[in-house]
Amino acid sequence: MSKLELLRHPKQRKLLFSAGFSWLFDAMDVGIISFIVTALTVEWKLSPQQVGVLTSMNSVGMVIGAAAAGYMADRFGRKTILLWTLLIFSVASGLSALAASFAVLCLLRFITGIGLGGELPVASTLVSESMPARDRGRAVVLLESFWAGGWLVAALVSYFVIPKYGWQIAFVIGALPALYAIYLRKSIEDAPRFKEQQASVSKLSFGTKFKSIWAKEHSRSTLMLWILWFTVVFSYYGMFLWLPSVMVLKGFSLVKSFEYVLIMTIAQLPGYFTAAYFIEKFGRKFVMVTYLTLTALSALWFGYADTEGMLIAAGICLSFFNLGAWGGMYAYTPELYPTRVRSTGVGLATSVGRVGGVIAPLLVGVMVGKGISIDTIFGMFFVIVLIGAIGVLLLGKETKGKELAD
Repeated sequence: MSKLELLRHPKQRKLLFSAGFSWLFDAMDVGIISFIVTALTVEWKLSPQQVGVLTSMNSVGMVIGAAAAGYMADRFGRKTILLWTLLIFSVASGLSALAASFAVLCLLRFITGIGLGGELPVASTLVSESMPARDRGRAVVLLESFWAGGWLVAALVSYFVIPKYGWQIAFVIGALPALYAIYLRKSIEDAPRFKEQQASVSKLSFGTKFKSIWAKEHSRSTLMLWILWFTVVFSYYGMFLWLPSVMVLKGFSLVKSFEYVLIMTIAQLPGYFTAAYFIEKFGRKFVMVTYLTLTALSALWFGYADTEGMLIAAGICLSFFNLGAWGGMYAYTPELYPTRVRSTGVGLATSVGRVGGVIAPLLVGVMVGKGISIDTIFGMFFVIVLIGAIGVLLLGKETKGKELAD
């Protein structure tokens, strides 16, 4: 079945687009903060360390949100928790527009992060469980492609709105997904395979589920996933949340920086679509190892780029391969666990990754504050991403075309 044939099935198409727009709103909020913080650095005179703290607060909340939502989605259902996470990050984002101090904004971004971190693993689990085996990987990568749409919206809002109307309006726009929850409530349902087991699954304690994902039959996969998620999230949030600021550090104006990041963001879409094609043709491991290796090389290239053309070309490649790898990772992760612990396993792997998302922006802030060069910083990301690729190569199992375990 082709990608277009997949979208001709009404229920599958409706689920994919319904969950996809919630994913888009998540990405929009994450993306907007990277642009807002660049404007706040000028308006509030933030230090590099403060920029690192602010951009990390989302990820601190995501650590908690991913782990908690994963467990609660196994207990109360994917749909219910998806709606709650959407409401949490939308309302907190809107309130961020009222923040009058750095401390208050950090607190609100932490609460926003709880919702953001919880929404992603629950949505990917829901879509993965609802699709037939031959289309599952492609469907989840297409779901992840909505992330690029969200970043594109964030870049457009930031380019056209922030310079003219101020950063507060960008946060107000980030509150709009709360209205979408009203539609989502009636448009999606939990997968039949989960409904059949929900009564027994909901009785399992968190401790029991934690032991299960580290039991002999799952421990190798869990170790691989935790390494993979940590390295990918560390590199992504370290590089992309700092990207507009890095462009300014390389000598571009604020508006020019936003313009170039917008160009780089567009490259995410073909990255997703090629990954969606290759993931069913060559398998999960091929996509993960190939795209992560090319992400690492692109990071090294970006760090050493010293001309405008080279910088844009390297940034395009970085977006293309990094976000393609993200799509593969979200498709791969739910397939490695049975239904009774799937959302918990995905949530915990995501939560470990979010720890990397906390550390990376802070570390980059410290490194920039100490005058460490951009090429050295991106050389660090080269090494980190390669570790993730090696982990998948050595520990990963191929799941292409296999039915999900019950």
